[in-house]
Amino acid sequence: MDSTPPFTDPALRQRFVDYVTAVLPDLGRKDRHPWAEAYVRGLLLEGERKSIEPMAKRLPDGNVQALQHFIGKSPWPYEPVRQQVARVLCPELGPGLWIVDDTGFPKQGKHSVGVARQYSGTLGKVANCQVAVSLHHAMAAASLPVDWALYLPEEWTQDPERCAAAGVPAPVGHRPKWRLALELIDRARGWGLPDQRVIADAGYGTVAEFRAGLRARRLVYVVGVESGTGVWTRWPRYRRRPTTGRGRPPTRLDYGSQRPRTVLEVARALPAAAYRTVTWREGSKGKLTSRFARLRVWPSHGYHAGEPPEAEQWLLLEWPAGAAQPTKSWVAAGPRHVSLVQLVRWAKARWRVEQDYEQLKDELGLDHFEGRGWLGWHHHVTMAIMAYGFLVREQLRHRRGGKKNGAGSHRSPGSRGTPVPPENVDRTVHRVRATGAWCGQR
Repeated sequence: MDSTPPFTDPALRQRFVDYVTAVLPDLGRKDRHPWAEAYVRGLLLEGERKSIEPMAKRLPDGNVQALQHFIGKSPWPYEPVRQQVARVLCPELGPGLWIVDDTGFPKQGKHSVGVARQYSGTLGKVANCQVAVSLHHAMAAASLPVDWALYLPEEWTQDPERCAAAGVPAPVGHRPKWRLALELIDRARGWGLPDQRVIADAGYGTVAEFRAGLRARRLVYVVGVESGTGVWTRWPRYRRRPTTGRGRPPTRLDYGSQRPRTVLEVARALPAAAYRTVTWREGSKGKLTSRFARLRVWPSHGYHAGEPPEAEQWLLLEWPAGAAQPTKSWVAAGPRHVSLVQLVRWAKARWRVEQDYEQLKDELGLDHFEGRGWLGWHHHVTMAIMAYGFLVREQLRHRRGGKKNGAGSHRSPGSRGTPVPPENVDRTVHRVRATGAWCGQR
């Protein structure tokens, strides 16, 4: 096949070739590399649908059967591709944050791997969809999806025949989203990526086991919690229950008449002066500002089981002016000496991932894959990571004024100083397409 990228801009063409050469590892057979490069070009090309048939028609070297085989059946390992993309681009992005989140892939029917009627935060409702957990390396200028894990609901993991038909590797066991997130972090660390502060919403942060997993890995974090989460605002006094002389010695702690309070109760009990107005970044419509308060607490998960409190952490509360009650809350493990503004910027960094999802779907067809199997889904998502990585690299290059790629002095989300509004990746792809550099349409 002719693997020459159909670029009219020679400089962009060379940068794309250099990028593919840098991030594409050994796929087992040399003839797979041209189809990987072609698939990435297909995702980058303009077009409403990014499923295989429409992409093949737009590519001058497109071949429906070959691309379907490469994505759906060819047994090339996808993890090394994600690893290499991360190893190349994360140093260029510079120090930042690890942000955990999940997104939904709407589906028709019930045969696509992992599909079920389940809640998707992206869709904002229960729908027939797949849900995937992702880990992103984020800083102020850009962010990159580093890795993905497809969530399998229990109706799938309890049906081995259904899993086998979709090509799910055995053994199959149900793993909640928070556990998948920890596995993604472990894999990133195994790739040699440096540890970053972990950011997550309340879907993860409210789960005490997730927070405990991060602390066990000695990772600092800022994670959302629900308003009903219990906390101690003072270290409680407790004692071991006395032994009776029979059976095992009791292990439960006796807290007496002390009771933890919910985050909402704590927020309401604070005086108005405890809340300060903070501006955390420049948005598309102006500065983003709200009221926040913070205090040191000990989450009380395990209180009813007679277990000790969690380690001391910051509790961050947001109560916008004019709101009837607080709207969001977070707990933050890490340095005690940190400013309120810094905490707020970390807590509010999740917008980067929401933007990643939007651009991956709108521009690169992340949710356009029409196959049903485990392998095909992971291959497609991996190629989407690779395509997005190229746009992120072009975005950074544009911000540097066309300088050579490499580690820059970009601030991570929440660093000191007024954040510069980042350029969206969709602006990058529109600018690249507008130059005629992606003229792959027939």
